[in-house]
Amino acid sequence: MPPETLDYRRSGVDVRAGEQAVESIRDTVRRSYNANVLSDLGSFGGLFRFHQPDMLDPVLVASTDGVGTKLRVAIMAGKYDTVGQDLVNHCVNDILVQGAEPLFFLDYIGLGKLQPEHVATLVEGMATACQANSCALIGGEMAEMPGFYQDADFDLAGTIVGVVDRHNILPAERIQAGDLLVGLPSSGLHTNGYSLARQIVFEILNLAPDSYVPDLGTTLAESLLAVHLSYLPTLKPWLINSGLHGLAHITGGGIPGNLKRIIPSGLAARVISPLHSLPPLFAWLREAGNLSDDTMLEAFNLGIGMIAVLAPDTAPEFLDANSARLIGEIAIAGLDEPKVSFRD
Repeated sequence: MPPETLDYRRSGVDVRAGEQAVESIRDTVRRSYNANVLSDLGSFGGLFRFHQPDMLDPVLVASTDGVGTKLRVAIMAGKYDTVGQDLVNHCVNDILVQGAEPLFFLDYIGLGKLQPEHVATLVEGMATACQANSCALIGGEMAEMPGFYQDADFDLAGTIVGVVDRHNILPAERIQAGDLLVGLPSSGLHTNGYSLARQIVFEILNLAPDSYVPDLGTTLAESLLAVHLSYLPTLKPWLINSGLHGLAHITGGGIPGNLKRIIPSGLAARVISPLHSLPPLFAWLREAGNLSDDTMLEAFNLGIGMIAVLAPDTAPEFLDANSARLIGEIAIAGLDEPKVSFRD
């Protein structure tokens, strides 16, 4: 008997569902457009006019990133409205540390089974964050990949392109001993440390996303899916201030792994240990997982999502204007002193 006739849909890929998903997000995506967007959703490529008359020497800055295993929490909770915002805000922060403001964003969504309503919610989150960051969502890709992802699984990645005037690129060469370190608070884990956090809460403690945690005053899903903050609204007025010498986005690797990336040779960052004043989520994870100091510092942001390196005469004004705190200083490095060390 001849084999049953196959088609693309029976193999697991529903082209019509993909077209339906594109149509469902078209108006959402258009909300993020501005006069520089010259193409519409569905084109093979996004067109963006590049015109920066207010800059002497504009330099494009690009970055690509993802949301990581925070997506597993979203899948378990059936909550898809935050991780799109996480993706955009993470990418915005990654170019912000070089002094750049975003121009446009592109996304990639890989799925086991394309469910248009889930895609629409994911894209709604991205479009919302793009609007908040004055960034156009000009294109993307949805790939239905049965046999590669399980039906409920999906992955998110994004590429952002921004611009900075060359003389304002960060970190500045003027980072020097005596500069002060100021920490801007995070909203929680942001998009890092989730493999460890998930092991603690779902495997060791055997909790569910809707479990209420008295120490946190919220359910696990509410706490773990808190949106990764964008620091652009806070830092934009300071990007042309000569007193801002550098920025470090605290992502994977924590404070030591990210702050060291902007510390010049011969200098060291001496940081007041955040382990003595942990926000509730981090303190709870530390106790529940019996985590060492080194593990905490390496895996989590510990309540600090961005660190600014500031001239001493700029720091007081910055602290007064923002929800931030002094967390350390830059010093001449001692013999064999690491780039980043922690003090009580």
